[in-house]
Amino acid sequence: MQCLQGTRVNQVVPPNHPPCHPFKKAHLLFRWWPDGKIDGQMFSARCSENLDIETTMVNFFKGLLSRRKPGIGIELAPDRLNIAKLQRQSNRLKAQVYTEEVPEDAFADGQIADPPTMAELIDEVLAEYQIKDRQVATAIPVQGATIRSILVPAELDDERELRDFMNQEAGLYLPFPREEADLDYQKLIPIDGQPLVDEDGTEKVQVLLVATRKDITQTYIDTFTEAGLKIDVLEVSSFSLLRTIREQLQQFTPQEAVIVTDIAFDSTEITIAVDGVPQFSRTIPIGGYHINSAVLEAADLPPTRSLEKLQEMTIPDNPTDIMGMSMGGTSPDTAAMLKVLQELSDELRRSIDFYLNQTDGLEVAQLLLAGPGSVVGQLDEYLMQRLSLPTSRIDPIETLSLDVDEESIPLIQRPSMGVVLGLGLREV
Repeated sequence: MQCLQGTRVNQVVPPNHPPCHPFKKAHLLFRWWPDGKIDGQMFSARCSENLDIETTMVNFFKGLLSRRKPGIGIELAPDRLNIAKLQRQSNRLKAQVYTEEVPEDAFADGQIADPPTMAELIDEVLAEYQIKDRQVATAIPVQGATIRSILVPAELDDERELRDFMNQEAGLYLPFPREEADLDYQKLIPIDGQPLVDEDGTEKVQVLLVATRKDITQTYIDTFTEAGLKIDVLEVSSFSLLRTIREQLQQFTPQEAVIVTDIAFDSTEITIAVDGVPQFSRTIPIGGYHINSAVLEAADLPPTRSLEKLQEMTIPDNPTDIMGMSMGGTSPDTAAMLKVLQELSDELRRSIDFYLNQTDGLEVAQLLLAGPGSVVGQLDEYLMQRLSLPTSRIDPIETLSLDVDEESIPLIQRPSMGVVLGLGLREV
């Protein structure tokens, strides 16, 4: 049986951040969490190469209305380079979104494999659309990050003591050597506000540990530096997506979990959120490319990285019956697509069950779909039937009430823009 590797966390409490963690590279900026509703405030920390830090605690709504500089988000994906420029005008957000195909060999295993090529592509697209801003927000894919929620003694209430403890213990929770990791952490509290007590009666606090391999973060830094840009915000892509749909998430109660499913190019990222805060994450190695490849092979068409064929596909009204019929009952390409989607839905069910088995008093209220692989017609209906869960596709343009040129962002491309728009939002 395949082992489920997920992370379950609780609501974030912004700590009094030290100038820079001694075990964190000084030139990195980690802004891992989406803008959380924590007493109406948002935590932000900025570190630069000379160890300077700017730490601010600002009222989120005040900051949202008062800042006027454009926010530039750049998402690097294996298939597309997405750039979003957001700017607040009066009481509306105006968005410009640009997308460009990424060369096939520029990415490998979900990570940047050719930084010079990616830097050149970024520079060309920025120049083409006359974007002169040099400070940007970007994100590392979830599969490139390690996220662990760990228990530490509550008596470590001093920031320096906690920092020393995390520095000593972090290596126990990483799938790679400690010396190869860039790290950050964040204090957590239980959703119900009650203290955690272990079997010995000792009070504990939860701390979220986030780590990436140094070579991954360094690759992002090198790529953007070569493109003449400064990374102002570096975070995990799933948190960017949660920021985009935060108003949707606020519609649910603290007892209701929402499954955010981002069907990306080469994988599917599952994030389970409660009260707008991520509780569990998992990567499934099935993405839009795998669905598309199955369709093309069954239709005897040449392979391609373009997912345009998926935009033409629609799941039949009774897919469960079709899966039980012979190949003569439906077209080969539809049957091939359904086979991959069945595997994906089975993995979704396993992830949901795994999470629910660790929780008490929670129910799954909604499944939200995003990403380029979610464009298959009636996919929401199919997953609702397979998983017995209300399911809908995310339209980030509509969710954010963005003022955009509809011709520049066709309706079919909108589910793919959730991450990059969330990155742009982080900066406005």
